[in-house]
Amino acid sequence: MQINQIQKETFNRLLEQIRTEVSLLKKTNRELERENEKLRQKLKKVHKSQTDIFSSINESERMAMRHHVNGLIKKIDKYLDES
Repeated sequence: MQINQIQKETFNRLLEQIRTEVSLLKKTNRELERENEKLRQKLKKVHKSQTDIFSSINESERMAMRHHVNGLIKKIDKYLDES
């Protein structure tokens, strides 16, 4: 009978440890969900205020970028023709 009581006490102690750990994990999960929601709201706000890349640069920069991209395309075409 003594062993059975020790087993019960051990079981109850371990069960309480599990309950405590689960409780802490639930709390952490709730905190992370709140933080995640805040980050989503920030992302939405940034996304709404964000403009495309070309509207934030001036005409000369846009032309330089276009020239650069066209040069890269020509290099790729030349490489593909040689292959």
